[in-house]
Amino acid sequence: MGTVSPFPFRFGVQSRSAGPRGPWLEAVRRVEELGYDTLMWPDHFVRGFEPVAAMAAAAIATERLRLSGFVFDNDFRHPVVLAMSAGSIDILSKGRLEMGIGAGWLKEEYDLAGIPFDPPGVRIARLEEAVHLLKLLLSGERTSFSGEFYTVDGLQIPPAPVQKPYPPLIIGGGSPKILALAAREADIVGITTRALPDGSKDAEDMTAAATARKIDWVREAAGDRFARIELNTICPTVEIADDRRAAAERIAADLPVSAAEVLDSPAVLLGTVDQIVETLQERRERYGFSYIVILEPVMEAFAPVVARLAGR
Repeated sequence: MGTVSPFPFRFGVQSRSAGPRGPWLEAVRRVEELGYDTLMWPDHFVRGFEPVAAMAAAAIATERLRLSGFVFDNDFRHPVVLAMSAGSIDILSKGRLEMGIGAGWLKEEYDLAGIPFDPPGVRIARLEEAVHLLKLLLSGERTSFSGEFYTVDGLQIPPAPVQKPYPPLIIGGGSPKILALAAREADIVGITTRALPDGSKDAEDMTAAATARKIDWVREAAGDRFARIELNTICPTVEIADDRRAAAERIAADLPVSAAEVLDSPAVLLGTVDQIVETLQERRERYGFSYIVILEPVMEAFAPVVARLAGR
């Protein structure tokens, strides 16, 4: 079933680098120069800068670029702490924060840090409660809250955000439960790939058919608000190539999917600039994806695509 998106194209870059200050700031400014809309940081202990610190630095170094944790792991930060960070970053950036939050997925990281890795249902229930509390805290009003996981008694967060009622909320995932929560609560819903027990991504969950199922889950749970949800996807595999079929065959050789499925996967972008532009337009028509995220190493090569589509 096609999904006509009312949203223009936006493009984000996910940064995983943690280099020296000078080159890092140059790279941040370069993202803005290339016309990308958002710079995003994942929330991991094992790679990259801590995202709140990175966003604070980037807020001062840029003028237009939106900034996002993509996404904050709810189990790594109490909602009160995250609300304080979000309000501060939104003020420092003059209203450029997008607040991504998720239930966590990389068990290895939890184990390394000694954090209990609860079953998915528990983590998602805790995330849902955290989202409700975050919205209350970011309203700027004095908040009292008593839930299964969190309790707040008459707390008012001092740095209320610039954006009202709160910065745009991103929730992403690949399971029915997390996508139903995202559909009910988020402004931006990210469609992601299921993680395997070893932390790698399940290639069979990246297919067009799997993506269509996930969009259906979001549509069903969102009801009337579906038309107001911006749909987001991350493309970890991007290659500007004259022979997209050969590139797909090379990638498929290491995966349990065919070259045709690789080419059709919304997690993959292969081909010339013209071909990728056409592919993204088709996918917006087919799935509703208008907010596309790529990884920092390909941002220069992908910039001509951004120039063609951003804001359109």
